[in-house]
Amino acid sequence: MSRLVVFAAVAVMALGVAAPAGSQDAKIKTLLITGDDVKPHPWKETSEATKEVLTASGKFDVTVVDTLDILGKKDELQKFDLMVYMRYNTQKEKGEPTEEGKANLLDFVKGGKGFVVCHLASASFNKWEEWNKLCGRYWVMGKSGHGPRSVFKNKIVAKDNPIAKGVEDFEIDDELYAKLLGEEKINVIVEADSDWSRKTEPLMFTLEYGKGRVFHNAYGHDAKPIKTPAVVKLMVRGCQWAATGKVSD
Repeated sequence: MSRLVVFAAVAVMALGVAAPAGSQDAKIKTLLITGDDVKPHPWKETSEATKEVLTASGKFDVTVVDTLDILGKKDELQKFDLMVYMRYNTQKEKGEPTEEGKANLLDFVKGGKGFVVCHLASASFNKWEEWNKLCGRYWVMGKSGHGPRSVFKNKIVAKDNPIAKGVEDFEIDDELYAKLLGEEKINVIVEADSDWSRKTEPLMFTLEYGKGRVFHNAYGHDAKPIKTPAVVKLMVRGCQWAATGKVSD
């Protein structure tokens, strides 16, 4: 090897050039958007629990923001590989993204990035048709709902999906979201039978949006269900898949 080649290799190492997202050495640069929710949902607790789960896996570098301002900053947004959206806007006049922010969000996912929506966040912008498509299924106030919080059984229905591989059916103490609306084609990973809707409801599922990937996680009333071992594994894998298209333990 020539001295020039050696010098170039050392220089690259010294500059700390980042490996591509999804490589063995790179952490997935993750933007977690939070900052508002209905009173029964402790958003500070749930966002912190989600950050802890992702960070503890060793696969994610998580940045938390509590406003929508970053959606209007396209260059800043593009520094991330994954967006985890946990915010439900209770103050609509202060919580809607700008038209530029909406376009940047859609371009982020369509261009090949990952998007994860959690619990009530799917209800955030129901008058925005493209948001509803992005979420795959979405909560609508007065139509969607759930029975009393309880411990209920959850069934893994896509056992060969890399997100769920090796995960057994499990119980969880949470709200069982039901009657979410939407007609997009989704790939259901976990479902449960709702006494409230008297139907089997999808609670974790994936879909594609443009060149990007979406993982929808309907669990998460507070930190307890977020830290349920099966949900931890599924969430970490679902986020990894959304960001990279691959899953690795």
